[in-house]
Amino acid sequence: MPPKFKFTREEIVQSALDLTREKGIAAVTARGLAEKLGCSVKPIFGLFQNMEEVHREIIASANRLFLCRMEETMASGAYPPYKASGMAYILFAIEERELFRLLFMRDRSHERIPEGFDEIKPVIELVQANTGLSEEEANLFHLEMWVYVHGIATMLATSYLNWDKKLIEKTLTDAYEGLKFRFTGGKQ
Repeated sequence: MPPKFKFTREEIVQSALDLTREKGIAAVTARGLAEKLGCSVKPIFGLFQNMEEVHREIIASANRLFLCRMEETMASGAYPPYKASGMAYILFAIEERELFRLLFMRDRSHERIPEGFDEIKPVIELVQANTGLSEEEANLFHLEMWVYVHGIATMLATSYLNWDKKLIEKTLTDAYEGLKFRFTGGKQ
């Protein structure tokens, strides 16, 4: 009869996620995670094939957390919906620095990037509704806005900037209005 482990996969992933939050993904080694759990590495390798599998689970959990924060911010009504998506991204970078770095600042050259970007379709539709742009123009508008938002988020996540929420809100509005003016030729 195989040994019973005192941890579930979910508990190990949660501990690995917590360790990532505290010290970054590099700290999530078999030994580091076992120390966090207060056990040997045996329960980890009894439930996971290797540490790569644990890392994939951490990324999936961090992504779910990010998407949940995005949905909450967009549903809160604190900002117009499109601005809320940018604010959620930036606030995640501030509040979850290590998870932000893991999700949005890791080397992805070995990963297959999905084509089509179906997950951002609702955001593109928001841009279209707010600006009257075609889908192609709205995609470019969003790409340019996202590069700006990502730049701010990255500078905050790495402590290069220390902006308060009001300044972040103002700069996002300024960038949005500037792009809108350029794309619509000042109409609307």
